[in-house]
Amino acid sequence: MPIYEPGLEELIRRNREHGRLSFTTDIALTIRQSDVIFIAVGTPPGEDGSADLNTYWELPGYRTHMNGYKVIVNKSTVPVGTGDKVKAAVASRTKHRFDVVSNPEFLKEGAAVDDFMKPDRVVVGTDSARARETMQDLYAPFLRTGKPLSSWTSGAPR
Repeated sequence: MPIYEPGLEELIRRNREHGRLSFTTDIALTIRQSDVIFIAVGTPPGEDGSADLNTYWELPGYRTHMNGYKVIVNKSTVPVGTGDKVKAAVASRTKHRFDVVSNPEFLKEGAAVDDFMKPDRVVVGTDSARARETMQDLYAPFLRTGKPLSSWTSGAPR
């Protein structure tokens, strides 16, 4: 493993052995086989403090190769309004239905595995009931601690 995180190496090994985790550089295949696409890239601050979105916009896969309904999930730290820009960029390149979701992460370095497996909270922002249901299904195994999934639509938390 290129990074150390307590429990990470074992978690990756176990899930690879059981066929639940694989790695590839074939973006087209990955997009076609996925129902949910997470965008999780670094957005370091520029000299003026604004987020550097160059890497974010260079990701071609989530804007192309779609073959059916997808939920595109933003995990990166981006400015307000980025979701609308993602919608426009994807809509200009596909005829397939999709939804864009904001799903900020609350992970601490050195405790990310535990934070993800037993979250304090899961926050989802979307305009779509279908996307909200998809995200609830996705996170259901991790919400057994009794912590709710909070969601909002049109700026109003639920």
